[in-house]
Amino acid sequence: MNEFLIGSAVAAGATGIGAIPALIFRKGTHRFRDVLLALCAGVMMAAAVFELIPQALALSDFIMVSLGLTAGVLALTILETTVPHHHLEHGYGVKIDKKAMLIITAVALHNMPEGLSVGVSYGSGVEGLGPLIALAIGLQNMPEGFLIALFLIQQKVRMITAFLIALLTGVLEYISALAGYFLTSFADGVVPFGLAFAAGSMLYIIYKELIPESHGDGNALFATYSFILGLLAMLLLTTVF
Repeated sequence: MNEFLIGSAVAAGATGIGAIPALIFRKGTHRFRDVLLALCAGVMMAAAVFELIPQALALSDFIMVSLGLTAGVLALTILETTVPHHHLEHGYGVKIDKKAMLIITAVALHNMPEGLSVGVSYGSGVEGLGPLIALAIGLQNMPEGFLIALFLIQQKVRMITAFLIALLTGVLEYISALAGYFLTSFADGVVPFGLAFAAGSMLYIIYKELIPESHGDGNALFATYSFILGLLAMLLLTTVF
């Protein structure tokens, strides 16, 4: 339990850690931003495909995994269509007003499946899975925190405010991690379904959000290389740990 609380807190708090460099480097090129987004996509892809889905299959069968993965995709689709939000635009012309708050809300909502994957992974009882997924989520949270803080700072928001907002986006992730962890204690069947659900949610974010965003400013080649680098880095961690 203590290991879970610490691991999930570190993963969620990584958004704040990632925001720190934005306080120093207040300017970011489109290429740098796109490379970070693609790196996040690669890390998340590896975590979903090489860890979450195989572990779900090991604990259940194809039908259960398919149901969980589909449910994760549908859940994110419902969030996308029912909760109004605005994407990080290709450019920084959005003022810090309602649209900026919608961007922050969108990031916080996207943290939910990430937190769920951490909680379910720790609750699954599979040795080493929880820390590995927490590490993967933490790694992709840092660039996310950097981008949020950088966006807000470029909108003339005070640096301390930008840092705190980036840090607070991880709160919802921590709450969903707690929910995922305690949910697994009620029924064994929840574990493979939850792992597949988290994988489906992450795959939705990768294909629907991160990849299109990283390819929108003419940096597709660099973003592709960054995606592969993120995938290989996570695969190396999977192999080592």
